[in-house]
Amino acid sequence: MFGPFERAVAGRYLRARRGERFVSVIAAFSLIGIALGVATLIIVMSVMGGFKVDLLNRILGLNGHLGVYAAGKPMTDFDPLVQRIRAIPGVVSAIPVVDGQALLTTDRGGATGGLVRGMREQDFSAVSAVSEHIVAGALDRLTGDDAIAIGVGLAQHFGLQIGGSLTLVSPQGAATAFGTVPRVRAYHVVAIFQVGMNEYDSSYVFLPLGAAQIFFQEQNAATQIEVRVADPLRVREVADAIRTALRGQPIRVVDWQHSNDSFFGAVQVEQNVMFLILTLIILVAAFNVISSMIMMVKDKTRDIAVLRTIGAGRGAVMRIFLMCGASVGVTGTLLGTLLGVVFCLNIETIQHWVETITQTQVFNPEVYYLEHLPARLDWHEVMQIIVMALVLSLLATLYPSWRAARTDPVEALRHE
Repeated sequence: MFGPFERAVAGRYLRARRGERFVSVIAAFSLIGIALGVATLIIVMSVMGGFKVDLLNRILGLNGHLGVYAAGKPMTDFDPLVQRIRAIPGVVSAIPVVDGQALLTTDRGGATGGLVRGMREQDFSAVSAVSEHIVAGALDRLTGDDAIAIGVGLAQHFGLQIGGSLTLVSPQGAATAFGTVPRVRAYHVVAIFQVGMNEYDSSYVFLPLGAAQIFFQEQNAATQIEVRVADPLRVREVADAIRTALRGQPIRVVDWQHSNDSFFGAVQVEQNVMFLILTLIILVAAFNVISSMIMMVKDKTRDIAVLRTIGAGRGAVMRIFLMCGASVGVTGTLLGTLLGVVFCLNIETIQHWVETITQTQVFNPEVYYLEHLPARLDWHEVMQIIVMALVLSLLATLYPSWRAARTDPVEALRHE
């Protein structure tokens, strides 16, 4: 497409001579603008994608993919239901759970709300977000009627360690002549976990199933059956299969997509809006390419006239300036891609380096959902960004190149 003649002339125009530095500086700023735009877009979209995936994994890792609830009455005969659910294709685990809200306090003072969950000891292995992230104690000690496992955020809040005492207060108490008396029970901490999501580490506690049934007065009953599936994205197919298998039973099935659709929908909308906003950076850089190319064409008017006089056609002139503009766009895009990818691959190192230099906490877990800055490179998304930047850069060179090709050599030499 581009012959040796066009490449030689374009390369000569890109190397500024004395008196042509201003045009070269504008072209350099255009290149930097495209590189920064591409790098910023790759970094932000990778962080947004990593945040979404990490958040999804942590939420589903702790709560399961769908829940089977009893409709209108306690789920007392849950073991046969668990066996039937586990036999359904695509189901990885089905766990009977007793959960409820309680006030958490200690004898040192202070109180906070929390969610109490009761499970059988053998079922904790399916909750990998907890069982694989024990930082103190051990889950095999979570037996009896006075043992409890708490998150690291809750332990720091109350200053608790293994062996410490945490008191649970249930708002649903016993009715007496003096009114409703809340149930109060103290438990000894036997394990401390760190899910990595501050909201869960600071509010979730786990009890043995029997202890939770006693505390919430759910004798031989479960509040739900928590189900995990092989493919979370196809959870609704498994939910339909569970409804079919348990037809006739008074149950209600709620999957994670239904219970979190508004939250993840908001994250997706924010991701799309960020993409559109940051695309404007590349668009502004493309307009800088147009201005620098127009100035180059004006500066090279006499050269264009000479080229036309010695036999260069309009197509050759247009290809020369297309190559000049495309070189700026391609170089800026490649530099921006390299910068963005390297930044994403080393984002945690950069975060720690910035925190060390500034002596500040860049990513406060008390404010954000996660405790680290996630980044997930989606190469399909990176290719979309590269193609978009190259297309915008190419479009930015069309008008200046067309204008250069339309230059009348006679008129140009006459005004010299």
